Amino acid sequence: MKYFTTVPISGIMLMLFLWSSSLNSQQTENVQSLSLDEMWKVAEASNRKLKLSDLNRQQSALEVLEAKDRLLPELSLGGDIKLNSKFLIYDNGLFSSPKDVPVKRYGYGVGYNLNFNLFNGGRDRRNIAIKKEEEIRKGYESELQKHNVKYNVAVAYFDLYKLLHFNDFLDAEIETEKKQLSLIESLHKNGIVLKSDVLRTSVKLSQLELSLSEVEKKIAIAKQRLNILMGRENEEEFTISYQNIVESESVTAPDYNEYINIAFNNSPEYKIANSDIKLSEFNIKQVKASVLPKVFLYSNYNYTYPQISFYPYSNDLWGFGQTGIKIQFSIDNLYKIKHAIARSQMVNDQAEEKAEIRKDEISLQIKEACLQEQQALEALETAVKNIAKTTETVRVIRSTTLTRNLC
Repeated sequence: MKYFTTVPISGIMLMLFLWSSSLNSQQTENVQSLSLDEMWKVAEASNRKLKLSDLNRQQSALEVLEAKDRLLPELSLGGDIKLNSKFLIYDNGLFSSPKDVPVKRYGYGVGYNLNFNLFNGGRDRRNIAIKKEEEIRKGYESELQKHNVKYNVAVAYFDLYKLLHFNDFLDAEIETEKKQLSLIESLHKNGIVLKSDVLRTSVKLSQLELSLSEVEKKIAIAKQRLNILMGRENEEEFTISYQNIVESESVTAPDYNEYINIAFNNSPEYKIANSDIKLSEFNIKQVKASVLPKVFLYSNYNYTYPQISFYPYSNDLWGFGQTGIKIQFSIDNLYKIKHAIARSQMVNDQAEEKAEIRKDEISLQIKEACLQEQQALEALETAVKNIAKTTETVRVIRSTTLTRNLC
């Protein structure tokens, strides 16, 4: 009776085991494997900072169109309805008896007003040039943000690459130490080795397992960082092909002068600094233009009722308009502009100094990067040699230890 109850339970457990194994294998197959180039493409399309940068560029393009709209003439329509008081005319002075001119008790008016700027020192057109330069600057900022995101993705990718290799190394080392511990425990039971040998190996195994746990947590953080940079869900799974080893022969020696030329021609940061200089120069011209006269073409026409603006007065509908050119010159700007020009010139000088400072910083960063790359190549070459020597040393030590313990 017990046999018949055990068989169904065993069958159910076997089916659950097979189903769980199948599910795990399907999940493993569904995990996406991404290369660095693929991560860059995903980040360029979905990174939130790049999306914000693109919105800033679109805003800057709209500001250019808004500045162009200011070149169009100003046209307005207007109308009013009013109640008129008595129309009193004092022929012999304010304290004399006035003459009451009969006008309607109510009135209304409707008309248009046109104002077109013919000349204002080029401020409107220069404002368009400023907005265009700001749009170009936003493009440089977007390009810089794109490079920063790609750089951060590369750093996170190779951090994960390194951690996964270290994880495999710790796994292999733990397996080796477990076998070593099993052998030493067996030798200890037979009285060949001391208890201290068992404890020493056990402590080393515990330290390796703790290091493995720490590396696994760092791997989880590195994956989450990459997901955020790519604009994906934080816990979305993916893998990388970290088994492919980068050959050191494929890395060429750095050329400082070549890097300098590329940086000064293509660096978004340096372009931003130069764009700031152009904007400050535009600002100086804008300030100086404030002392120039402004010339406007204007036109207006209005229908009003009743006609009480000109003599003889009338209670009839009245139409009247004017078209002409108006010139305006601000005399006060002749003495107010002095300090404004000095301040604008100071801003321009600051922008030029910032550009030179940025140039020096770029040169220093490239020099440091070249030296670090050279040092890394030398360290890689030395590490390859040391790994071979250390591997052989470990093999000899373990072989000697086991031989001594067995003897």
